[in-house]
Amino acid sequence: MPVDVLVGLQWGDEGKGKIVDVLAPTYDAVARFQGGPNAGHTLYFDGVKHVLHQVPSGIFHPHIINVVGNGVVLDPVVFRQELQKLTDRGVDWSHNLYISKKAQLILPSHRALDRISEEARGNTKIGSTLKGIGPTYSDKIGRVGLRVGHILLPDFQQRYQEAVAQHAAIAAHHGKQLEIESFEADFFSAVEFLRTLHLTDTEYLLNDLLAKGKRILAEGAQGSLLDIDFGSYPYVTSSSTIAAGACTGLGIAPRHIDKVYGITKAYCTRVGSGPFPTELHDEVGEQIRQAGREFGSTTGRPRRCGWIDLPALRYAIMLNGVTELHLMKADVLDAFTEIQACTHYRTATGASTPQLPDPGELTAVTPEYVSLPGWNTDLTSVTDATQLPSNLTAYLEFLEKELQVPISIVSVGPDRVSTLHR
Repeated sequence: MPVDVLVGLQWGDEGKGKIVDVLAPTYDAVARFQGGPNAGHTLYFDGVKHVLHQVPSGIFHPHIINVVGNGVVLDPVVFRQELQKLTDRGVDWSHNLYISKKAQLILPSHRALDRISEEARGNTKIGSTLKGIGPTYSDKIGRVGLRVGHILLPDFQQRYQEAVAQHAAIAAHHGKQLEIESFEADFFSAVEFLRTLHLTDTEYLLNDLLAKGKRILAEGAQGSLLDIDFGSYPYVTSSSTIAAGACTGLGIAPRHIDKVYGITKAYCTRVGSGPFPTELHDEVGEQIRQAGREFGSTTGRPRRCGWIDLPALRYAIMLNGVTELHLMKADVLDAFTEIQACTHYRTATGASTPQLPDPGELTAVTPEYVSLPGWNTDLTSVTDATQLPSNLTAYLEFLEKELQVPISIVSVGPDRVSTLHR
């Protein structure tokens, strides 16, 4: 059986966690393939809000295997806290949660380096969540990182001290000290906890499931426009957020990939620094922010808001090979009598283009909009796609024509039941 991949098509925060939770019952396993605790997947059901950071979003379904893949960077302290919250809510994760031995460990010194590096940038800050993601991936690529599997080795303490010494030297280069002593006791306590979990070679686990005819859903974090290669560099994350990253982040061959679900909001948001052509700096942007509760689930930071960006979406769809679109938060636009959609960019030379330019040129473009009538309807009570107002249906058909991909799911509210299949 195949592996289906779910990815965000914007700058993250598209609602991937909710869709994974909705789709999960039809799969045998959900596997997270990249990112770390900088991601926040928010789910609502039974009137309760759940926020996941490193645990796959299929964890609320006891029959589903949940895998933290080798492409993930794992903070043991945050992971333990997250699992404790699940336990407090009656979720038994002990039998169906597996962690790759090849996933990288986020150390207290990684978090310290993240803060020191961001401060050193001054006015050119990337907008890091300061969770240690970048420094951990840097150590991975530099072949000096510590993996989850290393905590099972007798010389782990020595390896840890050598890593911290290297990080202290980097901090000294910036005239700083790591100042991590107060965090280390909690870290080592969390490492002891991590040793009690199912740590395994998850690439074998996943490929064995495929050989048995099981279905796997690969879950990405962040969004395609934050991809380390294809995002708005350098204002990106440190991993491959597109569908291809599922292969290297889980150890599965490309031939196993079947469907690619692309998640997008009915508008657009971004957290942190970097270009954002359709950003609204006026009361309309604030209206979208308040209606959509656009504040980071990990950091609480207000998200930058703007109209939907079709050149950027076309680019993300192309990179990922998207087969189905899922449109999230349509209800956030309920009160608008008119909706804007950016279909092209006007470049610095005056040319009009439907393509996403190189990130260095993105700050110089001007969005070209088309106006569409809003639906002025409270969508939160809609329970069937056939009940959608005609203007929203027209908006969906407009997007399908522009993007050349069918929209199979429309979300009209935060709860599970507000996810409509078309």
